Amino acid sequence: MGRSTVRRLLALPVLAGLLVGCGIRATEVPTDFGPAPSRVRCSLADPDVTTQATRAGVPVQVFLLCGSSLVAVDRSVRVPNGAADFERRVLVAQALLDQLAESPSAAEKEAGYTTDVRGGMTVSGPRAKDPDDALRLSTPPGNLTSYALAQLVCTFSDSAAAEGDGSVILGGPDSVPVRRYACTDEVRSRPGSTEPPSSVVTDNG
Repeated sequence: MGRSTVRRLLALPVLAGLLVGCGIRATEVPTDFGPAPSRVRCSLADPDVTTQATRAGVPVQVFLLCGSSLVAVDRSVRVPNGAADFERRVLVAQALLDQLAESPSAAEKEAGYTTDVRGGMTVSGPRAKDPDDALRLSTPPGNLTSYALAQLVCTFSDSAAAEGDGSVILGGPDSVPVRRYACTDEVRSRPGSTEPPSSVVTDNG
């Protein structure tokens, strides 16, 4: 046994004594801090039969929050037959908004889903100088939380409420020009820190 090894072995009792003197207990094994926090599943293991039975209508997807990301969840909405295209767009948008504001089902809650969209918000069609596919919210988009705005943008842009190009034109109840918002991979993965990119749209352009 080498001299350096002997010195290290002799020093161990001294080190342990110093630790005890400082109020720190010396241990021979790593401290067990308990099990790691469980991970959010973000997936529904079984279909929510009760919820599905009460949701007869047009199948759609809405984006809910799970962990720190947006995740698409299957839902259905009722849209009257015979509505004109622009009326249908507004009706679909309102139905999607209501779905987002609805409390997640028991199965969705168990899987970790939540929503940041609050109830009471309404959607209307474009004003005179807005593009034909613009949607006006009763709450200015800039007043929404980054999570709620991301949910709305990604849900609308992926539905019949928009033109299907991955974006949606939104405005508020005021005279502020509408903006075109895009749902990107970054927005879906980090809705709390990445706002949907947007640009002003005016004069039907």
